[in-house]
Amino acid sequence: MGVSTSAPDERIAVVTVDFPPVNALPVQGWYDLAAAVRAAGADPKVRCVVLTATGRGFNAGVDIKEMQRTEGHEALIGANRGCFEAFSAVYDCEVPVVAAVHGFCLGGGIGLVGNADAIVASEDATFGLPELDRGALGAATHLARLVPQHLMRALYYTSRTVTAEELHRHGSVWQVVPRAQLHEAAMELAREIAAKDGHLIRLAKAAINGIDPVDVRRSYRYEQGFTFEANLSGIADRHRDAFVSAKEDRS
Repeated sequence: MGVSTSAPDERIAVVTVDFPPVNALPVQGWYDLAAAVRAAGADPKVRCVVLTATGRGFNAGVDIKEMQRTEGHEALIGANRGCFEAFSAVYDCEVPVVAAVHGFCLGGGIGLVGNADAIVASEDATFGLPELDRGALGAATHLARLVPQHLMRALYYTSRTVTAEELHRHGSVWQVVPRAQLHEAAMELAREIAAKDGHLIRLAKAAINGIDPVDVRRSYRYEQGFTFEANLSGIADRHRDAFVSAKEDRS
């Protein structure tokens, strides 16, 4: 359980997230993920990083149960900072990052894939931001990198999800494959990228980041300020408590 890195190919690093049952990451998990992605990208032999996960889904966001059982604001601040670090690590990774997404990709998962360089998804993958139902705000910055502006707003306000095939039609998902073929499809794309000159691929990543029209770090940090406001007002706690209670009732 946790975050691990493997090297099936000397030019490709695979960073795998494993936090059962649903890959809702605790505070330390976000920091561990950030450290793993940064280390993989800093390895001079690596030319591409594949970000993947085990279990039922790619990512279910932050561990709300951890947040609600922690006194004060320590867990909230930790989750916000941890997510910021993980999202930034993917964006700033020195080499391209391919996200291999299966099942659900929610909340913080959108922050990860929205900052990735390419997304390969299984046919059962769904993407969404249930933030308003969880007493939080954030990652609209990253959802806006996956869908057009008005669709992003409608999805954000309604907490609805979209399928991998819908994102493929919008051009943000590179390929949609049966779940059993997801790993190989992501590796195939990674191998194609990793076949390029290692020095040039790093220059290309830096150049493309440099011409981005939106500063994703500043934009996301701005969003996080409203999460703090919702928390201080007491609105966030009410929604998180309701979410935890509903989960416990179903278990």
